[in-house]
Amino acid sequence: MTSRTPRDSRLRLVRSRPLATASRAVTDGRSRRPAPPPPEGTPAPAELARMARRGLAGAVRIAHWADGALGPGRGDATPDGSGVLSAATAERAAADLGLTPQQARADWDTARLAGLVEVHADTARPGWRLRAWDRDDSAVLRGWVALFDAWSLTGTAPDGLAPATVAEVIEAMPQLLSLLQLSAGPVPVSQLLDLLQKRVTELRTERCEIPYGPQPQPVGDPDAPLEPLLGWALDALAGVGALTRADEQVTLTPLGSWAVWVKLEQICVAAQSPAGNIEQSAEDMLRGCAQLRPNAARAEYRAWLAARPVGSAVTELLTAARGEDALLRGLAFEALRVVGAPAEPDVRAVLDETSLRPYALLWLAEHDGVDPEEAHTALTREEATWLWVDTAAAVSDHGEAGLLVRHLESAVQGTVPALLEDVRAIGHPRTVQVLVALAAAHPDPALAKVVRRAAFQVHRGGA
Repeated sequence: MTSRTPRDSRLRLVRSRPLATASRAVTDGRSRRPAPPPPEGTPAPAELARMARRGLAGAVRIAHWADGALGPGRGDATPDGSGVLSAATAERAAADLGLTPQQARADWDTARLAGLVEVHADTARPGWRLRAWDRDDSAVLRGWVALFDAWSLTGTAPDGLAPATVAEVIEAMPQLLSLLQLSAGPVPVSQLLDLLQKRVTELRTERCEIPYGPQPQPVGDPDAPLEPLLGWALDALAGVGALTRADEQVTLTPLGSWAVWVKLEQICVAAQSPAGNIEQSAEDMLRGCAQLRPNAARAEYRAWLAARPVGSAVTELLTAARGEDALLRGLAFEALRVVGAPAEPDVRAVLDETSLRPYALLWLAEHDGVDPEEAHTALTREEATWLWVDTAAAVSDHGEAGLLVRHLESAVQGTVPALLEDVRAIGHPRTVQVLVALAAAHPDPALAKVVRRAAFQVHRGGA
């Protein structure tokens, strides 16, 4: 990139991770405390994985069936496009597997939530966890935790209750699960109901005290009985294998106790953050994580996510991604990678948003099992160029000048003139600032002059 003849300057086609590089360059990560051992009596990971395999056997079975029956070009029995089995497909699965259509639908939904099967339009294919199911205990446990996190999607809440009331109960359940885990034994349903009522009251009080912007917050029915909702929540959690109910007593299963302990540990780790990231908004949390190394940042993401409902966390992350700071945009999608399968519908929903589309396409490609180093092939030339400019803006705002020069290596174009031509054409709002910063940082005067001229042309509206 230091040739005196810019027209002949070749860009090395090296796949880099510029956002991660920029994040690491901001500052060094801080040290972390050693991971504590799980509570005494917790089964070993291999035994926990065996439990998860037993609980998800039906889901694994229908996922293997879908691999043969619903793959591309394999018959006309397909999902209905939303991921739900069509009536014809449910009947076919039931006949092939010796189940009722209702059982087939339930196993299918479980397989989707656990990441064992992925639906794309009218075809289905195995998720990466299914490929690793028999040999990788960590993949099995991640699949079970994904199902555990999505417990509220496994059944229908009681009729006649305001959606906001249901949402309040979902948001309150982590506190009840924490009580169950810390109790290490049976807890009366009446005690859980009392705690639920107190927690919902706290949530409503907090909502009244904290401004949330111009959009009015949905209000739950203060007189709605919470006992039916508690029963629904406990049944759903029992259905995924997280707890058992007997004689008006509730006890976490070994898998449930382990999963709740992991989430509590994540929260404890984040609580040590000087910035208090766990209590921050998504935008402030991401700004705090911009100062961390990737592994430390992912630990913060997990802790932040563990402290709030998945749905609202995903919404908040995407809202932060829509802001003007390109670095936060990249970090928001890194946090969404930690969320995994539950974020897929929301990520797909932003594909029509120009500023988010390249990030969403990369996220979806990696979610589909594409190697992260090859995921960029999912982008068109225009999308890749938009992402290059957006990433360059992040590097310019938060990184060092040398990083911006090295960022040239990540461009898909083969020459500097080709890159500049595409950059001028895509209409990114930060194009001028990026080109000016690149011209100022580049050590080659001739190349810097060409880049500066391109910035001037964009600024004046020229081609």
